[in-house]
Amino acid sequence: MENPLLLFPQLNISASKEKPYYKVMKSTIKEEPHKASKPGAKQKRNRLSLLLQKSEFHEGDHLSKPGSLTKAASVSPEEAVKWGESFDKLLSEKAGLDAFTKFLKTEFSEENIEFWMACEDYKKSKTSHELLPKAKTIYETFIQKDAPKEVNLDFQTKEVTSQNIEQPILTTFDAAQNTVYRLMEQDSYPRFLRSDPYLSLLKGRNPNRPALRRRSRSFTVNDFKGVRPDFTVW
Repeated sequence: MENPLLLFPQLNISASKEKPYYKVMKSTIKEEPHKASKPGAKQKRNRLSLLLQKSEFHEGDHLSKPGSLTKAASVSPEEAVKWGESFDKLLSEKAGLDAFTKFLKTEFSEENIEFWMACEDYKKSKTSHELLPKAKTIYETFIQKDAPKEVNLDFQTKEVTSQNIEQPILTTFDAAQNTVYRLMEQDSYPRFLRSDPYLSLLKGRNPNRPALRRRSRSFTVNDFKGVRPDFTVW
């Protein structure tokens, strides 16, 4: 029996099997990158949405921190009046201290009130073991040269404080604290009393809420009901 391939050479069985298989493999190879690209695009969209949510969150957080008297908004005008009696009266009340601290932050001079409060806390130490670490922290933060929150002290006061830092006592920072106190009393305190947030408290307004503008009245159809036209002007 003769070989059918010799009789019918146009019937190439192996070619007919390989050609469709090649087409299937080729189409599969083309589809795989396309399928793989879809999850990538989806991931990019998810990441973009997360970034937008984070940016909106931080933007809202930024807007919620104005340099105004936020906590002092609940203070009555009578209490705010007392703050104007003396600088000591202002610092003796927590709401007044918070309001003054926020004001100094708007002037980028909050290191003065922070140093004053650190000294007040230092003088409340009950044992000598607490004094040395607290004294070094205060000195390195506010007094030594190029300190991160260095306060403005005269040469003599700074020298005396630096010499007493090795064996600190409760009165080690008294001279420096009094100097900074007088600086705030004579310089920052008068500006605080003239500031818009404090004046708003005196008037009983919320310093964080902008004054509402009265809308101009616009005419409506009801305004012209019952009005007869005067044709004599024509």
